[in-house]
Amino acid sequence: MAEALVPVAALVGLLGLSFHLFGDSAAAGPNQIALLFCVVIATFVAWRRGHSIESLRDAATASVTAGLSSIFILLAVGALIGTWAMSGTLVAMVYYGLRLLDPDYFYMTACLICAVIAFSIGSSWTVAGTIGIGLMGIAQRMGLDPALTAGAVISGAYFGDKSSPLSDTTNLACAASGAALYDHIRETLWTSVPSLLLALALFWTFGTSVAFDPAPALARIEAAFHPSPLYFLPLVLVLTLALLRWPPFITIFLGALAGGLLAVIAAPATVIAFAEADGLPDWLALLKGVWAALANGFVSETGLPAADQLLSRGGMASMLGTVWLILAALAFGGVVEKAGILERLIGPAIRAARSLTALVATLVAAAFSTNVLASDQYIAIVLPGRMFRKAFEARGLAPVVLSRAVGDSATVTSPLIPWNSCGAYMAATLGVATISFVPYCFFNIINPLMTILFAALGFRMLLRAPVTAQIGAIQGASQPGQALSQRPTSDAGGSGH
Repeated sequence: MAEALVPVAALVGLLGLSFHLFGDSAAAGPNQIALLFCVVIATFVAWRRGHSIESLRDAATASVTAGLSSIFILLAVGALIGTWAMSGTLVAMVYYGLRLLDPDYFYMTACLICAVIAFSIGSSWTVAGTIGIGLMGIAQRMGLDPALTAGAVISGAYFGDKSSPLSDTTNLACAASGAALYDHIRETLWTSVPSLLLALALFWTFGTSVAFDPAPALARIEAAFHPSPLYFLPLVLVLTLALLRWPPFITIFLGALAGGLLAVIAAPATVIAFAEADGLPDWLALLKGVWAALANGFVSETGLPAADQLLSRGGMASMLGTVWLILAALAFGGVVEKAGILERLIGPAIRAARSLTALVATLVAAAFSTNVLASDQYIAIVLPGRMFRKAFEARGLAPVVLSRAVGDSATVTSPLIPWNSCGAYMAATLGVATISFVPYCFFNIINPLMTILFAALGFRMLLRAPVTAQIGAIQGASQPGQALSQRPTSDAGGSGH
């Protein structure tokens, strides 16, 4: 146990020292160095316990490889921001948002919009990388708190992510816990909806004293950009492809290309000026401009300081610091998992949990700790789900109780960790440091507490159906006229019994 705590203490101590010495700029390099040093420490501890250097190297490599899809999504979002800034899509989102959204209820409305869209498409990352960016721009023009806005976006996005049947995290929680998908969704709404309502109430209290007249800002935008609903076409494309379950990287990158094409059609002079392509034919200058926006982002030179600040952003290059952070964190998580450090730390806590409340609280703590140590929400879903499964079965609980608790803890706490892939993504996409928006991620904070409260009250702590009842249901289904494919309606569906 003492050796297992060494990498943990090193992680907490070095990252804490990094934030103390470098402040908000810690994510620009110092945190990465701290994480890489923790990789060395964890490797040494694991080597002392009999693991070969080669096996630990392979574990780190496998962990990084598993996270490559997230890295490519992050790069695609950088490209999307660049072309959407150049094409006018971001300006249109801000313009119509200023016309439609009341600043008195902005945070609450932003959270609700993200919740509905994320539930529809099943992706918190896509929502944050599209709608979230526009909402951040609207908040900037209204003079609202960017950290609060980011918290509202993340709260809504993660409600939809953990409650949607289209979400990969929802399906993974079911697979790790042995629960049926729609049983899981039904039960997770019991904890998620009250958590969202409380979050909405808190966001409402933060928006009741803001005075803002949008008319001057709208006039300046109309004069400089001539916004039109047609500028929403790249956004419509992204949401449509997401609903059709296209892979996230392809969906977002096609959205970036659509933004570039829209810029060529709607604002060719802007693209050519940005390309700085003297002597090139117009078609090559247009190609160069879009290419540069995809790679390095767009730089706005309208002469309007607020607009230039909003639109000078994006590009894949802007995400490289976050990619560096994710790579270092995943390498550390791979070594920690291979060495069995998490199992060593969590095992005694499981055995010590005597009551249902203690068991669920231990699961929540284990999922959060795995998000901290493994730096990846997928590991935080699978590992605790696998480790706690026997403990929940021993108490006669249905698999859906475990899957609900895993979703209420592992999924929603992942963006609260600065070096977790989700926390790093949200910070890079929304332009707000993780440590700044964490206090305002009300849904993400309330939801794990809600699942502990349910356990304490004994509410919706469903029991596993007796084996005899399951056998009877199977025998009944085998009678003439009944389909064998119809499973029992109990929550034990998918448990393997």
